[in-house]
Amino acid sequence: MSALSLAVRDSSTMLRRNLLHARRYPSLTLNLLLTPIILLLLFVYIFGDAMSAGIGGGGADRSQYIAYLVPGILLMTIGGTVVGAAVSVSTDMSEGIIARFRTMAIHRGSVLVGHVVGSVLQSVASVALVGAVAVAIGFRSHDATALEWLAAFGLLVLVALALTWIAVGMGMVSPNAEAASNNAMPLILLPFISSAFVPVDAMPGWFQPIAEYQPFTPAIETLRGLLLGTEIGANGWLAVAWCLGLTALGYLWSTKAFNRDPQ
Repeated sequence: MSALSLAVRDSSTMLRRNLLHARRYPSLTLNLLLTPIILLLLFVYIFGDAMSAGIGGGGADRSQYIAYLVPGILLMTIGGTVVGAAVSVSTDMSEGIIARFRTMAIHRGSVLVGHVVGSVLQSVASVALVGAVAVAIGFRSHDATALEWLAAFGLLVLVALALTWIAVGMGMVSPNAEAASNNAMPLILLPFISSAFVPVDAMPGWFQPIAEYQPFTPAIETLRGLLLGTEIGANGWLAVAWCLGLTALGYLWSTKAFNRDPQ
């Protein structure tokens, strides 16, 4: 077999292993998935009228706020789901299975690729589920074309890939699963200080740069523009640049930690 065939075969094996683990221990995924669904329902049905009136400067319109909120919740769903990848990698490291894989005649990169692809697939499934809940409570995207839907899906996958590689790196350097979960918390918290819930220009002046110059805000604004027809501007290029940069950083970090000699 060629080197490429071996890499694909071993990566497929590792992917099946990680998907089996996710199926046998669904509690972590379900717990992380419940957070964006609860936030979606909370902000729509408890704060929706007040938030829509504040953003629009006029009468309360919950349907308007649903449309504004959903893109941010979808990105938050990805941030929460990839925390499971950090915990899974850290568990493998602390239990010694990674050390065992290093001694086996398998493609070295397949171990990380299995974690990454498995996490991306889980992120896509989680986004689909949260999106279904959003549609059930009134979210509609009337203006998006088929090409814009395809671009939105591609952006979600790219964000999931970037955040997963960062989460894998966090898992590789964490001493245990609890530490990995704590280290990955910024992936859940960053959307709260982005444009997910309110526009950046509605925030205090000193806080606006914090919300604007981070990866989630351009990704949310790009997804919002694709689905709702709002202005994207430079956010599209910024979102792609953030994703590519984080992917490269996470990949280099993860592979360096994986190839490091055990202490």
